[in-house]
Amino acid sequence: MVSPNYPSAGGSDSDASSPSSATQTIPDAVIRLAGNSQDGIQTIGGFLARLAGRSDQEVMTYMTIPSTISGGPSIFQVRMGTGEILSAGDQADVLVAFYQHSYESHIQSLRAGGILIVDSDHVQPNPDDKRFTVVSIPITSRTVEAVGGAGKDKGKNLYVMGLVARAFNLDVDKLRALVRERFGGKAEDVVRNALLAFDAGYGLPVENLVGHAFRFEPKARAATARPQVTMDGNTALAYGLIAAGVRYGAGYPITPWSSVMELLRSELPKYGGIFVQAEDELAAVSQALGFAYAGHVSVTGSSGPGLSLKMEALGWGVMAEMPLIVVNVQRGGPSTGLPTSVEQSDLMQAIYGSHGDAPRVVLAPKNVEDCFHIAIEAARIAREYSTPVIILSDQALSARIEAFEEPDLKTLVVDPGLDLRERPVDFKPYPFQEITRHAPPGSPMASGLYPTVSGLEHDDMGHPTANPTLHARMTAKRRDKLKQLGASIAVPEITGDPSGDILLIGWGSTYGPIREALGRLRADGLRAGHLHVRHVHPLPNGLDERISRYKETIVVEMNDEGLYGYGQLAMLLRARYANPAIRSITKTDGLTFKVLEIVEGVARHLAYGRLQDKAAPSPQRS
Repeated sequence: MVSPNYPSAGGSDSDASSPSSATQTIPDAVIRLAGNSQDGIQTIGGFLARLAGRSDQEVMTYMTIPSTISGGPSIFQVRMGTGEILSAGDQADVLVAFYQHSYESHIQSLRAGGILIVDSDHVQPNPDDKRFTVVSIPITSRTVEAVGGAGKDKGKNLYVMGLVARAFNLDVDKLRALVRERFGGKAEDVVRNALLAFDAGYGLPVENLVGHAFRFEPKARAATARPQVTMDGNTALAYGLIAAGVRYGAGYPITPWSSVMELLRSELPKYGGIFVQAEDELAAVSQALGFAYAGHVSVTGSSGPGLSLKMEALGWGVMAEMPLIVVNVQRGGPSTGLPTSVEQSDLMQAIYGSHGDAPRVVLAPKNVEDCFHIAIEAARIAREYSTPVIILSDQALSARIEAFEEPDLKTLVVDPGLDLRERPVDFKPYPFQEITRHAPPGSPMASGLYPTVSGLEHDDMGHPTANPTLHARMTAKRRDKLKQLGASIAVPEITGDPSGDILLIGWGSTYGPIREALGRLRADGLRAGHLHVRHVHPLPNGLDERISRYKETIVVEMNDEGLYGYGQLAMLLRARYANPAIRSITKTDGLTFKVLEIVEGVARHLAYGRLQDKAAPSPQRS
């Protein structure tokens, strides 16, 4: 993050005539925009994130939005620059407050020495608070002057974007192009007013108000590097499904899954497929299972509440061994819970949510880029093992924008063609010693007999049976193919020290904050490593050997510690390896982890461990 020496306080509209100092070069900056959801702060954040992507810079965003239809307080935080960016930042370097409540709620998120920009039409900052450089600008009034009285409050987001562009020497031409792209489908006067507001903000010499301007360090880019793309996690997930050869699916709208569904509804017909919006969650998963029965890897999705409703039909998919992908973009729960906040509390639901023994695969992407690749991996597993696969994304990943190198689609795109080869006379859909390979309807059957597919327990031909021996054998068959998958998965590599004091384990969107926390811990002299689990169920073989290299293992996850003091993945690891050195850092405030929260959590565990060592009785001598 930025760490310049700012003036201790002051800065006002009248300071604009003061001479500008030299531009300061910085690796990255954290900019937090705080206002109401109607102010278009997500639009500004999106513009800045996409500009970073088009400028070969690193970027990561973070946002909070109200769950009520009427809107309310909202923030959008952008961390951008040319240094390695793994999290959205613990503290802001620049805070833009549109209203008094924005200032009061978020002033503590601004680091000491940071820049506070307030709309003086609505905000009166505390004059006695000398921790920040305060820049008071009548943003609303200036926007009305630039756009005209009819504009009223509209356009002040773009005025602020102009301010930020001036302060950080951003590429104005690219930003103007982004504005034209965003509003190009609207009337010409809308585009013109948007650019007027932007230019008015850019015309204010912000560098004079804060003492200097900023510029991101130049970044050398390899000549062989692919161009960058910029998108959020839901978009990356949807395009990953298309690249994986998924052409059919069904769903029902729910926050924060809905944008995956909407993109698939618009894009799949272009590839000869279809995505159906069903009347409810049970109908959605049932229709997706129908597509799977027809021989396609299909997809359905939801958030936690919707996945609960899908469970009965999902059990049918396990019993019938259907190649189905189920996306769960997790949010805070239980019940309706926190629709626009983040949690990782659906892990146990994903693994054990159905009645009976219903083994299924669970994967979790670590960042936006991995949302694309995890979809391809899910489709591969669903095909090869003829089984439902659950992808556990979350609200943070769904809306987070990141820039990453464009995937090499020529090597990744999968042909979704049906396998309609003739099945031999001895074909069995559920052979005991092999993984199930279904015959799609329309496949020629040399025996003249078409196989049976059922949610009832069945024999190797698919015929329903209640034979105790056959049920035990089929239960083992469904279980053992997942054990076979677990044996085929590479053990995750360890980042940091290969052995030592602390091993941090995470899954899902905790990846970035854990990696940054690892850097701080090692800088403080701690021998620490980080292992991130992508294949959550079944777990890859060999994790126990990695864990045994460290004195303590701490699992970082966004769910409750439960009755026994451990998060959900930590409980699974303790049960799997019977290792009392596996502990937890958990949280349930609906927010992503801050790096400092992880560092402080590790410190508490180390202090507790030292106390336990002191309290242990000394061994008696004989």
